[in-house]
Amino acid sequence: MIVTKSNLEVAIKASLHAGKEIIRIYNDTKADLELELKTDDSPLTVADRNANEVILSYLSQTSFPVLSEEGGEIPYEVRKDWALFWMVDPLDGTKDFLRRNGEFTVNIALISNREPVLGVIYIPDRQVLYFAEKGRGAFKITDVVWDDAADWNKLLLRAVKLPLPMYREGVIVASSRSYVNVHVAAFVDNLREQGSEVTLLVCGSSIKLCMVAEGSADIYPRFSPCMEWDTAAGHIILREAGCEIFKLNGRDPLEYNKENLTNPWFVSERVR
Repeated sequence: MIVTKSNLEVAIKASLHAGKEIIRIYNDTKADLELELKTDDSPLTVADRNANEVILSYLSQTSFPVLSEEGGEIPYEVRKDWALFWMVDPLDGTKDFLRRNGEFTVNIALISNREPVLGVIYIPDRQVLYFAEKGRGAFKITDVVWDDAADWNKLLLRAVKLPLPMYREGVIVASSRSYVNVHVAAFVDNLREQGSEVTLLVCGSSIKLCMVAEGSADIYPRFSPCMEWDTAAGHIILREAGCEIFKLNGRDPLEYNKENLTNPWFVSERVR
């Protein structure tokens, strides 16, 4: 299957526009975030909802259905036969958004036959964009905002291919800011016992996946719950940059559009 350039353009423009809306709310100290708790006790804000509406307005230009974290539950019987669909997390890292640490992202992926074939991750506060298409490589653009989307070809010319050149000693382990636990600590201890000099970097949202893809981190162990929309966009970016996300109980990669959308524990690392 060939993913057309138009799908990438739609996804990138959707992410940048959603990022603009998120930052508008983020920077407005008087804004009412309308904080709610979802059924899993995770937070939901007006920024989540507004970003989702912006993204849907773009993805509706395509013929593919959308599975979004904020779009309501879609029964497995309805989606199990979807050959191609969008998977969206309009604001990954809502807790970090509320902490105002800048570590939140917009995640948009295109899924085909249980694997991501296109992925876009935008970090609005840092104005950094990551994207990838199956078989076409993974890329990063810095200092990018919504206005840059007006000249699509000029924007793509700014893209730098991943991984980036990195020169350092030791192992950099990325870990979730909200979910550093005894299992992650044991993982790091095991690396040190093997003789590695290990530095642990904590960070929010899908930024950790991007760090492994670009080479600023070597490995990201996730030993706590997360959902498919948390990893789908980052997964194809990782793959196209020479990395993979492996289930902890083997060397099988994560799959998507399962009946249960919760990911198993996993490790993301470079394979080539």
